Amino acid sequence: MFLDRDATFDKIDSLVADAAAQGAELVVFGETFVSGFPIWGPVLPPVDHHELHLRLFESSITVPGPYAQRLGNIAARHGVVLSVGVNERASHSLGQIFNSNLIFDRHGNLVNHRRKLVGTWHERLTWSHGDAHDLHPVDLDGWYLGALICGENTNTLARYTLLAQGERLHIATYPPAWPFDQRADAPEYDLAESIRLRSAAHSFEGKVFTVVAATALDQTAIDTVAGGDERIERLLRSTPAVSMIVGPRGDIIAGPPEGDEGIVVASVDLHEEIVLKRAHDIVGTYNRFDIFDLRVDKSRRPAITTTDTTDSASAMSPVDTTLFYGNEVASDVL
Repeated sequence: MFLDRDATFDKIDSLVADAAAQGAELVVFGETFVSGFPIWGPVLPPVDHHELHLRLFESSITVPGPYAQRLGNIAARHGVVLSVGVNERASHSLGQIFNSNLIFDRHGNLVNHRRKLVGTWHERLTWSHGDAHDLHPVDLDGWYLGALICGENTNTLARYTLLAQGERLHIATYPPAWPFDQRADAPEYDLAESIRLRSAAHSFEGKVFTVVAATALDQTAIDTVAGGDERIERLLRSTPAVSMIVGPRGDIIAGPPEGDEGIVVASVDLHEEIVLKRAHDIVGTYNRFDIFDLRVDKSRRPAITTTDTTDSASAMSPVDTTLFYGNEVASDVL
């Protein structure tokens, strides 16, 4: 529900209930489902972004925070593992927003909190760089569930980092559209085909199942951004995303949904990797660890680290200051 946080949470609750009723144990929502992707970035000049950016900020959430807890409560109430993309406001600066993905276990515990490593193209006008904190799969009774956000699924080292830590089930989230190239002599970016290629590559190389969740662009979002401009509306409709589930052979086993919105459901057997890895196990016998060496810094760096020489116990302690803005909940407003 475009830039409407409360309506978005109502929709999440309803869709999780629907998916759980169909037998889903894992429910995945797309990139920044809470509460909207900055689709205005590629079609409006930056000087026209400010009001929409302010609305995006006001519909963002803090992590941890009351809305993040609501997501955990939804997961626990329906007994599912829940993955949701969110716009996350920073704790120390109202000017910093992260593109984040949150995973909650069946009991409502936040077990993975990722921030997108690098915004793609126009996204850097909206989101700050993330980090490798929680860039690892979550055990979840043997699932070893990992997640990458949109263009991260093109980052070979990020994908390998998950696989090398035992990933068996992969989440890939995407925006609703990607208008990119309107030159007369250039083909437009095919977002759906790009998603298929990335997902098939990761699944085939890692012998994992990939759950692809993209968001949908409704008429409200199109009208809000286009403002009646037919060219902009055409651009927004020109590159729709796609949701699907891909098997470890690189084949699509479920999806895409028949309409603009829908739920893609599949049952998977994670043990399929065992035989397939006899041919190619890029994190095992089909690698040369004596030749290749990948090092990953998984720390989450604070904005400032202070040294207090009067108290050795507090020396070099990071500052953790939480700021609240807007109307996340009444008790949070300062």
